[in-house]
Amino acid sequence: MRLSILAVGGKMPAWVEAGVEEYGKRLPRELSLTWRDIPLARRGRDADPDRLRGAEGEQLLKAIPAGDRVIALDVQGRRVSTEALATHLRDWQMSGDNYSFLIGGPDGLSPACLARADWRWSLSDLTLPHPLVRIVLAEQLYRAWTITVNHPYHRA
Repeated sequence: MRLSILAVGGKMPAWVEAGVEEYGKRLPRELSLTWRDIPLARRGRDADPDRLRGAEGEQLLKAIPAGDRVIALDVQGRRVSTEALATHLRDWQMSGDNYSFLIGGPDGLSPACLARADWRWSLSDLTLPHPLVRIVLAEQLYRAWTITVNHPYHRA
């Protein structure tokens, strides 16, 4: 199964790249984690957030591999525990489908991206900076996998 993370944003700091790479390396081959950055829409002084969100959303939607199920990271999405995420991950693996996770830009995800999503997931009620979201997502996917294989990484 392939997990694709499609994220709006520019070049990430080295600590972010190192963090997501580390968790990606820890995952087994049969659960590959791929990253694709979508450039931010050009922002000006009088930029319209709805237009920017829409432009970024179009690029995200084009980047979703054909046939993928889509999970949108959205503050209004469903909150789940790590254990519940592990159950979802196990179900996703059993389905045989590939999944794409969408991370929006500074203005969030477009309505079209949210409509395309099979599931909307909120990592937290807190507002997290985009670089940190990448690491939290990678770590939680790794942690969920460790639960599915009874690895001692997760301590309940």
